[in-house]
Amino acid sequence: MEIKQIIFPEVNKVEIVTKNEELKPGSVCVRTMVSTVSPGTERANITGDLNVSASTEPPKEAVFPRVSGYSSAGIVEAVGECVKDFKVGDRVALYWSLHKNYNIVARNQVVKIPSEDISYNEAALSFISTFPMAAIRKTRLEMGESALVMGLGTLGQIAVRLLKASGATPIIAADPIKEKRDAALTGGADYALDPLSEGFAEKVKELTGGGAKVAIEVTGVGAGLSGALDCMAQFGRVALLGCTRDKNFTIDYYRKVHAPGISLIGAHTIARPEYESSPGMFTHRDDMTAVLNLLKYKRISFADMLGEVYSPAECEKVYDRLINDKNFPAVVQFDWRLL
Repeated sequence: MEIKQIIFPEVNKVEIVTKNEELKPGSVCVRTMVSTVSPGTERANITGDLNVSASTEPPKEAVFPRVSGYSSAGIVEAVGECVKDFKVGDRVALYWSLHKNYNIVARNQVVKIPSEDISYNEAALSFISTFPMAAIRKTRLEMGESALVMGLGTLGQIAVRLLKASGATPIIAADPIKEKRDAALTGGADYALDPLSEGFAEKVKELTGGGAKVAIEVTGVGAGLSGALDCMAQFGRVALLGCTRDKNFTIDYYRKVHAPGISLIGAHTIARPEYESSPGMFTHRDDMTAVLNLLKYKRISFADMLGEVYSPAECEKVYDRLINDKNFPAVVQFDWRLL
């Protein structure tokens, strides 16, 4: 079948191409309704950043074309042989999908949307939501423990909402941009602070009664991690969720990690089991199911996060802004019904 897809053919360029793909046994064809832009990952891809994979040996040069768009939702259009648990017309969310009008993926990359009350826009955030969900699980957060979210982009805003659902108290959201702090307060943060302000760490310790027990570090930069470490209680746990595009960190590990007994936890989304979940370590599929059920039973909501929606035909404008605007919105989505 003929499929339209957004690709990055070269550095700082984007276009829609047409290609042919066939349905294979064990796969599902989903007509995409909405796909979500992942700002950090997609900015790194389109600008030719070399550090876009977790491989032990990063490439020496950027190879194009590149693609992205891993969190989407839509309607099952067709199912391949041996697929018994999905049927045409099912509303579904996908993981490791792409910005395409049709995604043909393995059936284990498809999760049913459990309620008609969940919009495609919210469902298209479900996979990216599993990233902070996994980070929170790995910290083994206990109800009533204080939590800090450092960085309030897409993942940080979702982390605030999931921490609230997990019983973290209080939740402190940190970002230099006021609009992002305001959005975090709307999403459930108890306090929102500027990490660049004087006395930031002292304020966090005052609000938490001695320091945050848990931190979700989403900036991916050394200054963000160093600032989070200044805010931690003894024996605190810090999940490193933000992708680090620069490996040159300068951290006083002796005073900020070793002496206070801080646990630094690798929380990249690929650092999880592939087939079987266990406490603190869920598969992508089980975390997606959890997110969608939290939406169904209204333990969380992404409705207030939903931002700008564009036709895929406007992708050049969207990615030009992504490259050049440091205040790119937390949630930007393509509605493929507009193409």
